[in-house]
Amino acid sequence: METNRTVPNSTYRMQLHGGFTFDDAAAWLPYLHALGITHLFCSPILQAAPESTHGYDVVDHSRISEECGGEDGFRRLSQAAHELGMGVVVDVVPNHMAVPTPLWHNRALWDVLRRGAESEYSDWFDLDMTDSQAILMPVLGHRIGRELENINLTTAVINGEEQPVVTYYDHVFPVRPGTEELPLEELLERQWYRLAYWRIGSEELNYRRFFDVDTLAAIRVEDPAIFEATHRKLLQLFHDGLIDGFRIDHIDGLANPRQYLADLQRATGGCWVVAEKILEYDEELPADFECAGTTGYDSLLRVAGLFHVPGSVPRLTDLWERLSGSGEGFASTVLNAKRTVVKESLFTELNRLVNIAMAICEDDIRLRDYTRRQLSHAISGLLYQFSRYRAYVEPGRVNPESEREIITEAAARAREYLTADELDALDFVVALALGETGEQDMGGADTLPAPSQILNQLPGRAHEFLDLRSEFMVRFAQTCGPVMAKSKEDTAFYRWNRFIGVNEVGSDPNIIGINQDDFHGFSRALAADWPTAMTTLSTHDTKRSEDVRARLAVLTEYPREWEQCVNELRTATAESRPVLLDGGTELFLWQTLAATWTLPGTAAGAEVISADRLTKYLTKAIREAKLHTSWTTPDEAYEEAVLEFATACLANPEVAAALDAFTELTFQSVRANVLGQKLIQLTMPGVPDLYQGCEVVDLSLVDPDNRRPIDYYRRAGVLGSLMMNPPADLDAEKLLVTSRALLLRRDHPEAFRGPDADYRPVSLNTGHAVVFERGYKDSETPVAIAVATRVQSGLDETGWGDAELVLPNLRFLDVLSGQEYPGGATPLADILATLPVALLVHQVDVD
Repeated sequence: METNRTVPNSTYRMQLHGGFTFDDAAAWLPYLHALGITHLFCSPILQAAPESTHGYDVVDHSRISEECGGEDGFRRLSQAAHELGMGVVVDVVPNHMAVPTPLWHNRALWDVLRRGAESEYSDWFDLDMTDSQAILMPVLGHRIGRELENINLTTAVINGEEQPVVTYYDHVFPVRPGTEELPLEELLERQWYRLAYWRIGSEELNYRRFFDVDTLAAIRVEDPAIFEATHRKLLQLFHDGLIDGFRIDHIDGLANPRQYLADLQRATGGCWVVAEKILEYDEELPADFECAGTTGYDSLLRVAGLFHVPGSVPRLTDLWERLSGSGEGFASTVLNAKRTVVKESLFTELNRLVNIAMAICEDDIRLRDYTRRQLSHAISGLLYQFSRYRAYVEPGRVNPESEREIITEAAARAREYLTADELDALDFVVALALGETGEQDMGGADTLPAPSQILNQLPGRAHEFLDLRSEFMVRFAQTCGPVMAKSKEDTAFYRWNRFIGVNEVGSDPNIIGINQDDFHGFSRALAADWPTAMTTLSTHDTKRSEDVRARLAVLTEYPREWEQCVNELRTATAESRPVLLDGGTELFLWQTLAATWTLPGTAAGAEVISADRLTKYLTKAIREAKLHTSWTTPDEAYEEAVLEFATACLANPEVAAALDAFTELTFQSVRANVLGQKLIQLTMPGVPDLYQGCEVVDLSLVDPDNRRPIDYYRRAGVLGSLMMNPPADLDAEKLLVTSRALLLRRDHPEAFRGPDADYRPVSLNTGHAVVFERGYKDSETPVAIAVATRVQSGLDETGWGDAELVLPNLRFLDVLSGQEYPGGATPLADILATLPVALLVHQVDVD
């Protein structure tokens, strides 16, 4: 897609908050510029909830975050970037707003709770008001009958106005005008909201939310007026020349992702936009999405997979099954996780779909024999069997066959689990989900009209009848994503721990190892179809940093030695291992320790992971797994047993000896993986994004661990030393690879991303290296050749042997080692003598 703004050549993600403001970011722009970055990538900049550390909990779309420095601070940051010739990309949160504490920080939601349908924001929030006008606020620690004595009526100054308010500890709620003088119990009955016990939220919540997070309420950006209101400030900054591009958070949460992207392009006049979209391995982004592509999880899977050895799978599987005692495959684990998630945390979303379906049936005598049980089982069964985050079908649009197949194939699988009297209900639900309800139900209509086409066309209940069908179609699509995300990413990834290096956002634990042909095919397709899509290895959402995964990758190179290491670890801890500790969690712990253990030549690995970091991470992991404990019903005895054992492991000298030995054995492979995957990401097609701090080795785990402060002083010092000296350690080597690749990209932008860039795989007589050329489509002379070692362990005995790279008969300089090559057949042993990677740049002779 062509744009009228400069497309980034690289981006650098910074997490902005009160502890790292716009001015703090501006201070490090010269460092990013020296690194070779062309665009700063900011986390959300709109006003967020008090003390937000991430910005995704927006409370006011009209203001720039005061904690980060306000609009003046952002303008200073943007001006400083532009003075260096850099651009600014901003993360956009179109799906939801925060339900903050205290609630008045969200002026729009406060007004809705106070004035109901009279509020100017009454259409903003995605509310289900079919049964009651009361918006559920599940904040009470106990049932309301017990909590009434802790709920008080008082007054406060809210947004400059003295108002009566209801308080419950830190929670503050508005009072509906005209009810101020009522006794408390009667007053509560008359409000537009209902205070309720927090545990009933998962069953009765009547506003759509982000996944299962009650404190993030969905907004209706599909309404043009709401789109305009919620994007006005960002669009103003864009048209003022302060923002150069956007990253769209969780595109699948929107009612109509396709329409949203089109609206954004029209509003900007065309700009670089990437959408956070998790694609399954065999899935492609719809070609008619008006954006540059995804945020790069699809590239993460391929790049990381190059450094995995598929032949290790049987041994890793055997180890997992022996320790866990489970023979269950990952697909079954996901299916069981879906059942748990829908039954517990996403029941309210299922209930809303069932309510819509029941209302449709009540409106048509031909449909009234479908029971609530049948519809509930049919809808949940279809959700369980969905293989992707959503299908892109929408009212008023003929469904592409590829999207229809996603739903019909899920239905075919669901039929195996339904009773005979539920099968007809499933067919009906599938028809509703597709908007293809058929002649028997719709009087001959084959495809539902869009909601905008329905309005004002049909009178009375006929209008409502069709509108409900459109609503079901949209809501079902929106529900599939949360079910998949919460089940796969946030449950199954913590249950099925055979090899956690592939338990990653956008990845699949069944896919271990990507061969070179598949990687090259993916890269060629990216260059042809989405030439300015983002690529990534680490984000604020990844379960583990790229370097933690690079260390885990060696488990597939050394599966026998890893199994031996695990046996040594278990022997060393046999006496302290608690009865409550299950084998699956134990193997998860050993892999985590191996990947975060001390690592020579790195600041992140200078010391063993702290007990505080490890126990917080494990607490999150075992609660997400929901097998023995959970966030809502924590099992203190189990958690204490796991955490005490993990802490004891850190102090056990025999554990340290085993992990030290494995680290030493695998160090050269880890080094090759760290540098190789970074070089490939930075030189493959697309626009590479660097997550803050990952230009050197970073051993962070899932958030909030990966949002810790970054030592930019040290990074800047190491970068400065590289101007005069060769790299002294692994941190410096990674920074060298990163900076040289980025500077080369900046010097030759159209050779690396965009419609004129060419990508040419290079065949070798060895499988231990990945090589490709980058240049221009109209020139056979490459600008650069990237060379990366893979599966370093296979070179331990014989080295590179007779493996060679046939270079064009031109002069090349390896900008990493400084070595020059005249062209022709060149031994890989020479090219990779200093580093396991090389970046060969064509040298133009000057007369």
